[in-house]
Amino acid sequence: MGKEYRSNEVYEWNGLKRSENGRVIFQYTLGGKGAIRIGENTYSLKKGEAFLVQLPSDHEYYLPDDSSHWEFVYMTVYGQEALHYFHTLTENYGHILELSIDSRPIKHIFHLLDRIQTIGIQHSYDASAYAYSFLMECMQYFQHDQNEGEKLPVSIAKAVNFIEQHYQEDLTLSSIVDISGLSKYHFARLFHKTVHDTPIKYLTKIRVNHSLDLLQKKELSIEEVARSVGYTNANYFTKVFKGVLDVTPSEYRNSQSFMPVNQLFLD
Repeated sequence: MGKEYRSNEVYEWNGLKRSENGRVIFQYTLGGKGAIRIGENTYSLKKGEAFLVQLPSDHEYYLPDDSSHWEFVYMTVYGQEALHYFHTLTENYGHILELSIDSRPIKHIFHLLDRIQTIGIQHSYDASAYAYSFLMECMQYFQHDQNEGEKLPVSIAKAVNFIEQHYQEDLTLSSIVDISGLSKYHFARLFHKTVHDTPIKYLTKIRVNHSLDLLQKKELSIEEVARSVGYTNANYFTKVFKGVLDVTPSEYRNSQSFMPVNQLFLD
């Protein structure tokens, strides 16, 4: 896996001329533009678009002549499970995928890149766990998260988007309700029916999820992490965090028994 920036150079990979066998490649565009030919079809790859291909196969991805640069992250996995999920994903969603920068799979890649840069991969079990969890993030996103977003009523989708974009701020229930355009009573019922959570519990989960990434940055104090995710002080943040994960932020940061995760699966 890695992150690269290509510009003013020859960059191309042909899926029939590489020696690897049984590999699955996921590559996500962060900026600029790339291109990929799969069989007889050629696709432009802009920010927010990814491709999923296997080796060997008839494809070729490259920096096109009309692009000044191509910035991307990529992840290559292999094994029977990787091929199984590759076929499941491509048969249902195709080889060209659209994902937001905040989606589970992309955040997971950034999380792993940060982790590898700080502590590295200790053994093959770590590598296998990271690869498998990436595949699970992809399945979770495309089979659940994406569909859930499509099912949300417009008023609730607006509120969810508002929470996810402004979780760092001092949000109140009233400010969230105002975005929806509904009455407080109607909003609370509809939100719980479609999101399966109260608005404040959903906000809490978003904040705690983001705090997990920040807690890996040892240069940040607990107070700084708290303020970065919308809490006015470390004491209240610690109380909320412990209520969700049953450990304090400091215990989570310092204990080797807790593996940092990118996204919580909370009931």
